[in-house]
Amino acid sequence: MALKENPVPGSNLLDSIDSPDDLRGFNLRELEQLAEELREKIISTVAKNGGHLAPCLGVVELTLALHYVFKTPKDKLVWDVGHQCYAHKLITGRREKFHTLRQYQGISGFPKRSESEYDVVETGHSSTSISYSLGLAAAKELQDDESKVIAVIGDGSMTAGMAFEALNHAGDLHKDLIVILNDNEMSISPNVGAMSSFLSRKLNSKSMRSLKDHVEDGLKSMSSVGENILSVLRKSEDSLKAFFTPGMLFEALKFKYIGPIPGHDLEDLITTLRNVRDTDHRGPVLVHVLTTKGKGYGPAEKNPGDYHGLGPFTIETGKPLPASGSISYTATFGKTICSLAEQDKRVCGITAAMPAGTGLTEFSQRFPDRFFDVGIAEQHAVTFAAGLAMDGLRPVVTVYSSFMQRALDQVIHDVCLPDLPVTFALDRAGVVGDDGSTHHGVFDLSFLRFIPNLTVMAPKDENELQHMLYTSINNDGPCAIRYPRGNGEDVLLDPEFKLLPIGQGELLREGKDLLLLPVGNRVYPALEAAEGLAKLGIDAAVINPRFIKPLDNELICDWASTCGRVLTVEDNVKKGGFGSAVLQMLHEMHLLIPVRTLGYGNKFIDQAPQQILWKDAGIDVAGIIKGALEVMKQ
Repeated sequence: MALKENPVPGSNLLDSIDSPDDLRGFNLRELEQLAEELREKIISTVAKNGGHLAPCLGVVELTLALHYVFKTPKDKLVWDVGHQCYAHKLITGRREKFHTLRQYQGISGFPKRSESEYDVVETGHSSTSISYSLGLAAAKELQDDESKVIAVIGDGSMTAGMAFEALNHAGDLHKDLIVILNDNEMSISPNVGAMSSFLSRKLNSKSMRSLKDHVEDGLKSMSSVGENILSVLRKSEDSLKAFFTPGMLFEALKFKYIGPIPGHDLEDLITTLRNVRDTDHRGPVLVHVLTTKGKGYGPAEKNPGDYHGLGPFTIETGKPLPASGSISYTATFGKTICSLAEQDKRVCGITAAMPAGTGLTEFSQRFPDRFFDVGIAEQHAVTFAAGLAMDGLRPVVTVYSSFMQRALDQVIHDVCLPDLPVTFALDRAGVVGDDGSTHHGVFDLSFLRFIPNLTVMAPKDENELQHMLYTSINNDGPCAIRYPRGNGEDVLLDPEFKLLPIGQGELLREGKDLLLLPVGNRVYPALEAAEGLAKLGIDAAVINPRFIKPLDNELICDWASTCGRVLTVEDNVKKGGFGSAVLQMLHEMHLLIPVRTLGYGNKFIDQAPQQILWKDAGIDVAGIIKGALEVMKQ
């Protein structure tokens, strides 16, 4: 059925949308107007709040078409890398709350099941949509439920092995599953790898025809075998496209391949999706959609990587609002690894599709032969680094703390078991603020400290970070350095790098009543808290442990014995974290003294500015003072 061409009303259409049901009666021009209104709303909100701009602008028409054709929420729409979901949120009942996007107690920047029945899964990490959706499709078949399941995955997410594991299984199970491949030739930074090149390849009609003729001639010369192959190819509605474009790959995985189709043409999208919905075909289908990341906002279209995720900015210019404060930990890392690579030709930098976010942009430009972007493939990044280390190099794997979770087995089995000199630079450790529960790096101390052979460090400031990176590069075993999102402490950077003795902490303040043991970015708040406690008549010693593993047993035990009470503070969950390590160590040393641990409880943490989350967890200055007063009562 063709879409009606009625005049566009003068009113704001978005204000009338409380659910997808409200847009299903729209004609084509109304849908096109709604797409523009959605873009304006997304741009104005992200300009104020920060957020993921370019990926959301690229899927506006696709979002409308999916909700227009399919009967969500009965039909399940599963978003991969959920930062694409802003238009989805605006038309599924959260329009009036959209101004709270990524704000404290506001709506999440990612799909969130507790927010809406339209958000099928919690997703902030990549390459999970096909696995989720295949499970949903299998469950529906077992329960005689004929509703549809649609996975929307970007080709950046196709660089991860999990996506291909799911595709392989889907082809084998032959369930009723629809996969939408959102091909914008980008993930966060430009896609890398053979798969991205394969998906993005476009053949013009002249070369396609010539190639077809050559192939047909060659196959005909192969007697009956060649004729059989030609017969199979001709059964496809578009055999050439299926054989020489991405269709070849997906057809080989037993998917019916459709496309590529223009991702900003609503009429084409709706017609194609209706055909897919209404087909008698049973089994998995992949629809290849070509989109432009940042569509509709000039600066984001021109530089989509810069506008993937960003803070508040000026709409007219696209420039970020002026930032205050010192150099960030990420920038310090980037500067330091370049200096180290200049001195030591063994140093290599590895990222999983995030060179800018992890501070490796300058490194990639200055040392292209020693820079490796593996795509969204953290598991491969770690084992690839192990291979580099085996042959004498000193690889540094730079990855967000929450993404490191995806490669835990490789860290244990492929790096730490053979005791290889790989450095893990874990950016965004601790709470990260507005990205929320999927991105908070509050588990790394807990899942790293139990691994044999691994040294774990946390710098108190940006100066200590550069010395830790230098120490790690020159260590003969695996090391992990975890550091937070945001600016450092505005300290001077030493002109020369220093080797830090492994497992040696530093005493920052003497005291006799209480020992404060803060980790990383909690050191300076603990020093400030110690000054506050002094005004209350409590003399607190402060040790910067530097090393979570191995601990400086001698230094900590000596001052724990002197003070008689201990308070640990960490930007990490308490279970299995630094405080747990201190408790275990004191027990093994037979020091039975009162200990209180401060950190996050056993729950997932919502989005909010870091300062609010530190306050809520009691690990800011006031919280440390309160915890100290409580332990003094024991």
